[in-house]
Amino acid sequence: MISLIARIVDNVITILIFAIIIRSFLSFLPQFKSNKLSMILCDVTDPLLKPFQRFQMGGAASAIDFSPLIAIIALNVIQAWIVRPFF
Repeated sequence: MISLIARIVDNVITILIFAIIIRSFLSFLPQFKSNKLSMILCDVTDPLLKPFQRFQMGGAASAIDFSPLIAIIALNVIQAWIVRPFF
């Protein structure tokens, strides 16, 4: 039973990582915020990215946002140290 829950959590974390990657690539497109799919993607990934958005380099206009990278690292740490030992 615990193994099944661990596998489900592992799969959810993997899906969230891919969602963050897709959102990061799509954010370079000018029409990113205009369609329904991208709004759903933002709704799913915003709670993961918001805590890390204070880690930026550069000024306000040309800041580099490292929140996707930090969120992916945090999810990988959770996946490796907490979820995968239950397999």
